[in-house]
Amino acid sequence: MSLDNITRRIKEKISQTPGLRAKIKFDFGEDGMIFIDTTQNPAAVSHEDSGEAETTLSCALDTFERILDGTQDPNIAFMMGKLKVKGSMGLAMKLNAILEE
Repeated sequence: MSLDNITRRIKEKISQTPGLRAKIKFDFGEDGMIFIDTTQNPAAVSHEDSGEAETTLSCALDTFERILDGTQDPNIAFMMGKLKVKGSMGLAMKLNAILEE
């Protein structure tokens, strides 16, 4: 799956959670990144590093694709070191619930 497809899917999932007010970064290393600012309405989504994020999730693009598809449990990926979290763990747990739906 491409970065653009993953961006589209994340955007869809985030749009269904209007109460989320945060700046989130998904870092896929050499495959790119997605920065989401849900403090704006509508949420701003870009592939640029648009500043400081409250939470940064880092993993391989294929790992994240499996998380979105439901074939990879994000908690297991985190425990195995495939998913790294920097910043607010509480926000990461909220994202966990949003992305798994």
